[in-house]
Amino acid sequence: MNKELNYFMNKTKGIVIAFLAVGLGLAACNTGAKRRNPGKTYAPDMTYSQAYDAYTHNPNFADGETSRLPVEGTVAMGHELPDHLVEGDTNAYKTFTTHLRFNEAEMAEGERLYNIYCGICHGGKLDGQGPLYVSGKFAAMPANFKDGKYINMPSGTMYAAIKFGKNAMGSYASQLDIKQRWMVIAYIKKFQAENGGAPFTLGAAANEVATTDAEVAAEVTHTDTH
Repeated sequence: MNKELNYFMNKTKGIVIAFLAVGLGLAACNTGAKRRNPGKTYAPDMTYSQAYDAYTHNPNFADGETSRLPVEGTVAMGHELPDHLVEGDTNAYKTFTTHLRFNEAEMAEGERLYNIYCGICHGGKLDGQGPLYVSGKFAAMPANFKDGKYINMPSGTMYAAIKFGKNAMGSYASQLDIKQRWMVIAYIKKFQAENGGAPFTLGAAANEVATTDAEVAAEVTHTDTH
């Protein structure tokens, strides 16, 4: 009995030692270098796209560029037509306007954009008392949109100031696209209309808002019935 037990124990010990030796051997084969073989990949054509990345060479086009210009005569969805304003043409500024009209949500967005990009100088109350001026960083006071000099300023002149900059104010053309610029102007013009300025004309017509609300209600009803 003791001989059989000893034999079993020795055999078990030998198996364990063999497994340990194999494991140590396999571990020793790892050089620590980065392994470039990714192994097996499911659906490799989805994992490794065959499409050309932007700004890379593309043999399918004569100029070798992957990134393409928009089709001539078209405007991308969500974008506006170019304004074609020329810096310094103040007469064009005065007559420049927009067909855009803004609903309540867009007006709120205009206020948000104003507070981000304009309020630091022109102030949260649009009175020229922004934190930068109040702190003494600038000697000249920014535009006070309640002041008679600005309260009836043409919208196009404001647009040009945003696009090209004016005096100490730099251009915000890279921060605000065309529609966003007009949203900010609409917010300012609505404020001015409420403080003695010309009537506000950039808001969405009441019938347009009512139509939109009716369309939303109809869509909800259609969804509920299905």
